[in-house]
Amino acid sequence: MRIHRLLISGFGPFAGTEEIDFDRLSAHGLFLLNGPTGAGKTSVLDAICFALYGSVPGARQDGKRLRSDHAEPAQEPAVTCEFSAQGRRFEVTRSPAWDKPSARGKNGFTTQQAKTLLRERVGGTWTEKSARNDEAGAEILALLGMDREQFTRVVMLPQGDFAAFLRSKATDRLELLQKLFGTQRFESVEQELSRQAQLAKEEVSHLAGRLELLAARAEAEAARLGLDVSSAPSPENTAVRLDWLEAAVAGRLEELTGGAGQAEAASTECRKAADAEASRADRRRKLDSAATRKVAVEQGAQLLDDHILRLARHRKAEVLQGQLRNVDASAAKARSAATAMESAMTLLSLAAGEDPELAELELHFAPGPAADAATPVAGAAAELARLRSLLAVVEARLPDEDRLQALRKRHCTLVKKQEELAAALAEANKLADALTDERCLLHDGLPVLEQHAATAPLRQKEAAAAEELLDVVRRYGSAVAARDLVKVRHDERHDRQLEAKRRWLDLRERRLANAAAELAAKLVQGEQCPVCGSPDHPAPAAGSSGGPELAQEEEEARLVHEAAEAAYAQVAHELGEARQLVAVLAGQGGDTAEDEALNAADGARRAAADARAAVKELEAVRLRLGKLDTAATAAQESRTGTEGELARTAATLADVSEQSSALDQALAGLRGTHRTLAQRLRALEGAVTVLNKAVEAQSHLERMEAQAAEALEQLDLALPAAGFTSAREAREQLLDAAEAAALEARVRAAQDEEARVAELFVSDDVLQALEEKSAGYELDGKRLEDLREAAAQALQAARDADLAAGMGARCLAALRSIRAEYEDVAGSARQPAERAQMLAGLADAAAGRGENTYRMSLNSYVLAARLEHVAAAASERLMAMSDGRYLLQHTDAKAARGAKSGLGLEVVDQWTGFRRDTSTLSGGESFMASLSLALGLADVVQQEAGGVEIETLFVDEGFGSLDEQSLEQVMDALEGLRDGGRVVGLVSHVAEMKQRIGAQLQVLKGRNGSTLRISDAADAPV
Repeated sequence: MRIHRLLISGFGPFAGTEEIDFDRLSAHGLFLLNGPTGAGKTSVLDAICFALYGSVPGARQDGKRLRSDHAEPAQEPAVTCEFSAQGRRFEVTRSPAWDKPSARGKNGFTTQQAKTLLRERVGGTWTEKSARNDEAGAEILALLGMDREQFTRVVMLPQGDFAAFLRSKATDRLELLQKLFGTQRFESVEQELSRQAQLAKEEVSHLAGRLELLAARAEAEAARLGLDVSSAPSPENTAVRLDWLEAAVAGRLEELTGGAGQAEAASTECRKAADAEASRADRRRKLDSAATRKVAVEQGAQLLDDHILRLARHRKAEVLQGQLRNVDASAAKARSAATAMESAMTLLSLAAGEDPELAELELHFAPGPAADAATPVAGAAAELARLRSLLAVVEARLPDEDRLQALRKRHCTLVKKQEELAAALAEANKLADALTDERCLLHDGLPVLEQHAATAPLRQKEAAAAEELLDVVRRYGSAVAARDLVKVRHDERHDRQLEAKRRWLDLRERRLANAAAELAAKLVQGEQCPVCGSPDHPAPAAGSSGGPELAQEEEEARLVHEAAEAAYAQVAHELGEARQLVAVLAGQGGDTAEDEALNAADGARRAAADARAAVKELEAVRLRLGKLDTAATAAQESRTGTEGELARTAATLADVSEQSSALDQALAGLRGTHRTLAQRLRALEGAVTVLNKAVEAQSHLERMEAQAAEALEQLDLALPAAGFTSAREAREQLLDAAEAAALEARVRAAQDEEARVAELFVSDDVLQALEEKSAGYELDGKRLEDLREAAAQALQAARDADLAAGMGARCLAALRSIRAEYEDVAGSARQPAERAQMLAGLADAAAGRGENTYRMSLNSYVLAARLEHVAAAASERLMAMSDGRYLLQHTDAKAARGAKSGLGLEVVDQWTGFRRDTSTLSGGESFMASLSLALGLADVVQQEAGGVEIETLFVDEGFGSLDEQSLEQVMDALEGLRDGGRVVGLVSHVAEMKQRIGAQLQVLKGRNGSTLRISDAADAPV
């Protein structure tokens, strides 16, 4: 993997856009990344890491602070890295989430989400691979074969971290090595073995619990039979005890079965004796009941004969019931018809005295008193026919009368319309004269009005220009006043800024003179110097007192100066804008006298208002002329139409008058004494209705009287055949339906009871009861109760014995089932127990427990092998750096007090042959050892990552702790890293390193952010 180009924009301390040409640096093989403290050396490495992985190492990963605070508010932070891997060339551009200024956003900002763009150069052209964060990250991870943690340990060698790793405990080394080599799978194997061992243990416990439960169930089953277990085997020998319990229960079951058979036989004998006694008592009760019912039948025989006779006479009279009802119904209908006839005649007589139509009819009422009002009227039917004919004629001429009314109504309408048309014609003539006069008057004044309205656009422009000039004059005065005020503030702020700057520079000069003393005051014996990196401080600089207070005063003065400078720049900007505004307004005529501009504006406004009024008046006159022309044309058309309509109305009125007179004369004879044909029609309909009712009533009475006479004659003929002399006698023998049904039911019930009693005395039970009575048997209730009680007791004893035998059988079956299940479970538990013991041993050994005397877990064992390779690779470089004296060696010596072991490191001194702890190395020796360890670890991780070739390396601080010879040896080792075209970047600000290495990537710090430049044979900025 080789880095070719890096583009940084608005990222970290870099406010602008900085580009690094790593291909140019690669030509030297070894280059120096230097710059003042806080300039941004580490930020260059952070930018590379962010471009590849979307995050930066360690605590610096704070996405909201990745954007440069020096950048312009709208500048987007972004990092572009062009690199090659596996023979392919890629370019990745990433932008972190940041807040972009926006007028619509919350608090004036909108959040822009993180973005990624991955491209590949194919055939000389960049081709987009992915624009998704996760997709691009997965693609880069597959290309490099390393995650971010491995990349920062392999490509960016942090000396401080590896110095701590050199002296750290085994547990701390475990965490770092596990991240680098990805051995979490071996830790997962430890956890999986522990989980399986626990599951196996739980399975064995579950099977043991089942065996205990089965033994307890067997004891409970045996206890239900009350066995004597004093001679039984011990409960610890569960299998033998189960066999003994099964044999004891089988013997007890045999005893219970024999007792149950004897109890069942005794119960059967008692039940038979009680049943025989109960049968005799039941037969005796049946005999007594039959004798009682026989006596009752004999006593009711006479009453039964009377009922049969009465029922027979009812049957004879019932034959004539239909004819009797017919006679009664016919007589009732005749009486009803006579009453209706009387009412109809009375109504006809009264109507004839009041209705002229009936009064004119030839009706002849029979003479006699009022009681004979039902006497028929002669000639009623003929008069009814004549009235109906006249009614049909009048009804047929009803439409003619409606037509006459319509003609009269139309006549009135036409008269009214004729009057209205005459008035409208006079009004139309008057309107036409008025329209002509008004049109002539408006047309005469039109030329003068058109000439005045034509000047309106010019007058409007003049008024607008005068108003604009007046506004410019007023704004000019305000701008001059505002400029004068800003000028006063500008002078005051300028004086303050100069005074604050003078004081800050004075304090800064004093603090710089005391800077060495400040650094010396912060040195601690045994800790590295921030300048040279050495833990030894033989001659710290001395200085005057008050160093920290002076630095604080200088910082406060700097802040005051920056605030004053910002305030002065703001006021200067405001003054420039105020002066520019005054100049612009003066160029627009703002220096004109305000009174002159005001008078000109008033005159222009009045002239424009007069012109606008003339325009509106001209439009109104033209609109009115158009309306007058339209109205005149409409008035002429209306007058012509009115004259024609008036002539047509007069002709139609004459025709309607003639038709109405002729039709009225034709209908006068049919109206008679009535005003209209409709009234004559209603009168005729009323007369026809009254006369028709009288005629129908008379005909109905005649029919009903004939039917009544015929029904009476048929009854007289049927009475002798039924055995009756008169209708009255037949009516007396009739019963109503309910009474006849009740009498018939009583007869039938008595006959049925007589037959049932006869059947009882020939039944087997009654005959046997008679024999037993003859033999002297009598009922004895106490004897029967004693027999039943004895049978019940015997039955209960048999049931108890049967239940006991059944319980014994169930207990025996349950014991056999429990013993079989116990044997199955005991057999199946042997293999899980062996497996649980085996898994527990494996889990303990993998976790560093049990027989694992080194207390080394499986994960630690694998990492120990990796650490052994790392130590071997590091020793090759350490031997060269230490002039063949030191090498690093892995040790698996057992740790003290039972601590975890297997990841120890020790230094072998080839000059003395002794081994010692890494903490005994001096500052320079520690740097060489940690650098060798970092390089060796990078080699091993590179091999573990699939042999990915790393062609770009960065080595961090620590060179200041070396003497001249050691530095020479270290540089020789670093020079060896360039073999095969590899480029190595050293991060340091040691002065000697700057002199030794010509190719440098310099980070320049400034108030507005940092910048980058490449310095080699030709010193040129980036």
